[in-house]
Amino acid sequence: MSVQLLPAAGRTAVPWKNGGGVTREILVRPEGADMSGFAWRVSLADVRADGPFSAFAGVDRILTVVEGAGMDLTVGDARRLVDTRYVPQRFPGDLPTGCRLLGGPVVNLNVMWNRGGSVAPGVEVLLPGDGVAVPAGPAVLVVALGASAELAGLSLGCYDAAVLTAQPATLRGAGPVAVIRVDA
Repeated sequence: MSVQLLPAAGRTAVPWKNGGGVTREILVRPEGADMSGFAWRVSLADVRADGPFSAFAGVDRILTVVEGAGMDLTVGDARRLVDTRYVPQRFPGDLPTGCRLLGGPVVNLNVMWNRGGSVAPGVEVLLPGDGVAVPAGPAVLVVALGASAELAGLSLGCYDAAVLTAQPATLRGAGPVAVIRVDA
């Protein structure tokens, strides 16, 4: 089994592709890929004002509100109210997407992948409770979304992440925890 800690403290805020906000990358494949060359990417985005999302040709995304009251999105011509925390929302990343904040800034967990590439990642948010078995990957990314969490002997603080490969492990969270199944 392999577990790699990805501490939140080491992440740099980078402007969005369209300059409308900032994102902090948690993990990307291939490693070091930029915004136009990733197979998949996981990040936390700060949305502080109403406005458009960046468009990504051929990319799908799963967005999960983890802080704030939520957003009223327009994805293409369809309205989508995203007003419940910890509920993953899947939509095409290449459709024009507008955002109106419902009650101030939000933080979103953002999972994006190239539609023509590997299998789509899966996102599940586990709420606090007893230990939960995390199945073997190829890779599973765990992100603590609130209070602390523990995975395979590692302690995670808020927004810390860990990559688990090859073997199952037990996950315990004092707050919500995202479990994202990805290709290694």
